[in-house]
Amino acid sequence: MVVKCAATIGVFDGVHAGHRQVIKHLVSTAKFPHLASMVITFDRQPRQLFDPQFRPQLLTTQEEKEREIEQLGVDFLVVLPFTKEMAQLSARDFMAKILKEKLNVKSLQIGYDNRFGHDRTEGFDDYWRYGQELGINVYQGIKLSFQDYHFAICSSNIRSLLADDGDIETATVMLQHPYQISGKVMPGEHIGHQLGFPTANIEPDNPFKLIPACGVYAVWAQIINGGVAMPAMMNIGTRPTFDGRNRTLEVNILDFDGDLYGQTVLITFVTRLREERKFESPEALVAQLKIDRERVKRATDYTDNHRKKEINTEK
Repeated sequence: MVVKCAATIGVFDGVHAGHRQVIKHLVSTAKFPHLASMVITFDRQPRQLFDPQFRPQLLTTQEEKEREIEQLGVDFLVVLPFTKEMAQLSARDFMAKILKEKLNVKSLQIGYDNRFGHDRTEGFDDYWRYGQELGINVYQGIKLSFQDYHFAICSSNIRSLLADDGDIETATVMLQHPYQISGKVMPGEHIGHQLGFPTANIEPDNPFKLIPACGVYAVWAQIINGGVAMPAMMNIGTRPTFDGRNRTLEVNILDFDGDLYGQTVLITFVTRLREERKFESPEALVAQLKIDRERVKRATDYTDNHRKKEINTEK
């Protein structure tokens, strides 16, 4: 690559507020020394290369991650295949052979907790020293904390919020974009239809995408390729009222009457309404579902109106 670049490197799962701060700073500062901005990431979680049993709980699929990064205005997005050969490179060799020789990086911004190179044993002081030797200006980004919770905005903390607590709203603030899952509608047991709340049984497209904690959620459901986002109620769990065993993702789209089998649906999470629980009877469950449906209407109406206000403000 002939173009001289200012770069940052990382896995960037979630492309959360901390990542965005680093990337936006990169884009804005690269202009002054007339460098092109470059984000360098990898095609997989590094641990996947060495542990076949490891199941990464992804906040963003590779496609989602690339789309979110590109929307931040970078000049170049480089996705490196993470191979065994690359994993054996020391931090200095990676900087020399990949960053300098292949990508012509002249300036490198390091996330406050980011480490790279074989065994990840080196830190910022080492990277800075190697940069001095190689002609790469190395500097460190600042730590970004979530003010109401006093912990760092990082992918692991966001995963915990979603998987352990189902805290969609806090996760959304930390991500700075809605959490989404897409999947194909598969045949189910038709229990929801018998209750008067027909559901689409969603099988996620990516088996590594993190599934939020069991519970009932207000969501938007959109049929890919031609559909509009519709208010919906989603249940994640085992359906304990009917002695279920396997976890399912079932979505009831409000005021929708149609055949969804085989369609791919994009689910955008708004908020968690309640935890999943076992009811004394199907009738008791139906009574609760009617309450849940009204709460979905209020939650999605609020987010829709809030979104329209943001659009009007931008105009």
